[in-house]
Parts: sequence; C-alpha cells; structure tokens
Amino acid sequence: MAEPLKIKLSIADRVYPLTINPSQEEGLRLATKKIEEMIRKFEHSYAVRDKQDVLAMCALQFAAQVEQKQIDKSSDTQETEAKLKVLDRLLQEQLS
Repeated sequence: MAEPLKIKLSIADRVYPLTINPSQEEGLRLATKKIEEMIRKFEHSYAVRDKQDVLAMCALQFAAQVEQKQIDKSSDTQETEAKLKVLDRLLQEQLS
C-alpha cells in the first residue's frame, strides 16, 4: 500500500491540510478546482459576499447533481428491465 500523502487544498480562502492516499489526490484537486470555479460564478452572478452562503449553494448544487444522476440511472434501469421483459416474453412465445 502506498504511503499517505500530505497535501493542502485551498477552498474559499481557507487552506485545508489533508493526509490522503495518493490515488485520491487527482480527484480531490479536481473537486477543489470545481468548487473554486463555482464560488467565483456565484459571487459574480449574485453579488454574494458571505462565504458560508456561497459554500452552501455549492454544496446544494453538487448534491443535486448527484441525486439527479441517481434518478436518471434508476429511470434507465427501469426502461432496460421493461425492454428485457418484452424480449423475454417474445422469446418464450417463439420457443413454445
């Protein structure tokens, strides 16, 4: 197993020191970059000055994206199951 890696991430003008598995570094840095971009967008678009409000909106947007992906995945799964049932019925009809 790889040695833990110590990194520092800056989010909303605060530095967060973390000890992580090296395989997590790229994902954490990309997530930090996305958060910072979203913070800038909210601050520019809505003239929000309170970092806590901006971070809450970022958290809400990320959580909504995750939830929407789960909803979409569930819907896709249900469609696939329905199609498979139709195919199964047609095959059963042909085999009997």
